[in-house]
Amino acid sequence: MEVTGITNAVSVAQGSAAKSVLGKDDFLKLLTTQLQHQNPLNPMDGAEFTAQLAQFSSLETLLDISSQIKEMVMSQNLTQAAITMGMIGRKVKVRGEDISLKDKAEINYSLPQDAAKVKISIFDSTGKLVREVETTNQVSGSRSFIWDGKDSNGRALPEGNYKFKVEAFNASGSPIKATPLSGGSVTGVSFENNNIYLVLDGKRKVLMSEVEEVIGG
Repeated sequence: MEVTGITNAVSVAQGSAAKSVLGKDDFLKLLTTQLQHQNPLNPMDGAEFTAQLAQFSSLETLLDISSQIKEMVMSQNLTQAAITMGMIGRKVKVRGEDISLKDKAEINYSLPQDAAKVKISIFDSTGKLVREVETTNQVSGSRSFIWDGKDSNGRALPEGNYKFKVEAFNASGSPIKATPLSGGSVTGVSFENNNIYLVLDGKRKVLMSEVEEVIGG
């Protein structure tokens, strides 16, 4: 049976062959087979043959590009992994409202502009408000407050996880959007579903992309 075109040959091969993806070697083999079995009294048209060679050239180029992209992605992942591993032992600040109380706790936040007043509200694991603190005349940038671990009545609270909220206001009393930052020491690195997580203080995992600031060398 005469094969009239490489496209038809590919369709037949895909319908009968076990593998569903043709590589450039398969494509070249099909083209060679087509030439061997063409009707000598009715050979393949030159223009058609040239078009099929162009198809093969395009396929080879695409495969080479795909291979180069895979190598680039692998190299980038290895570089990022090496950088991330180097962060173990360093302190970081990430977006979030979680804090861990151990005698004391550091509360971090960022201000986009100077604030005349800042109110920090602290909640326990049940969502109950346990402490409110107000400060004044805070300049823009990264700010921090050391919570002594006591509630509004001066009683020491148990160690554990707490949350906080920051409200800031300018000199005219208008609210300023403050960004809460959760701090911690990087104690490990986790690679899951193509994502890189930092393990903070041995228990909490955060995405590498959530890191706002790295502290210390």
